[in-house]
Amino acid sequence: MANNDSPPMYTDTPLAVIRTPKFETGNEDPFTIEASHMALSHNAFIRGFNSIYQQASRLREPTDKSDFVGYCQAWIECVKTHHHYEETDLFPNINKAAGTTGLMADAVQEHELFYGGMDRMKAYLDETGAEFSAADLISIMDSFKEPLHSHLKAEPPAIVDLARYNTEQNPIDIMAIAAAAGKKQIGFSFFLNTVPVFFLNMETATFEGGMWHGVFPPLKGFARTLVNNVVPMWHSGRWRFASCTPDGEYKQLAV
Repeated sequence: MANNDSPPMYTDTPLAVIRTPKFETGNEDPFTIEASHMALSHNAFIRGFNSIYQQASRLREPTDKSDFVGYCQAWIECVKTHHHYEETDLFPNINKAAGTTGLMADAVQEHELFYGGMDRMKAYLDETGAEFSAADLISIMDSFKEPLHSHLKAEPPAIVDLARYNTEQNPIDIMAIAAAAGKKQIGFSFFLNTVPVFFLNMETATFEGGMWHGVFPPLKGFARTLVNNVVPMWHSGRWRFASCTPDGEYKQLAV
């Protein structure tokens, strides 16, 4: 434990979570639903960022700091992998279905605005390990938090806007394209070492009135138990720094 005082509850700061297009419009067409799933995924990235930002300066024990570095590295890997699969699979296949090019070019350009900062964060933690300075880590995060947040807010509406390219001649099955691309990013190592940072930052119990609770991520029964409860037993020290419980509720921070 970092201090004698009780750790605080997680809060959505410094980055605010984003609303889903379905919640804002009530629409349920495939583009709105897929954009909403993207918004929910982006919120997991936002909560991961916030949980790092909020706890970095409270750490004192070497074992806490070592576990925390593993948590930070998992968050970086999760966010970078997500955007890599967009650029190499999701976006090209959207273009292919629409019979054109460059539909998500703005999103790709936005990625470049925060990649450098995330690379600096990873390199810094690789170099310092548990000896990192909280002030230095937060300074690096401050250097890319605005372009990261701007992108995470902008991309879901861009997915909704793709509906205008969906024609009889060039149908875009956006949900099938996204599902196929998503499956390609999850290997065994990623599943064990990175996936928990996504699922344990997914608050659905109260977000938007709980409309996504048990709906997204689309896992049921044993699969949900496996991902939320069993897999996090591996590297369990890392995942205590997440913002949410396995049941999708905000929780008290680890430190």
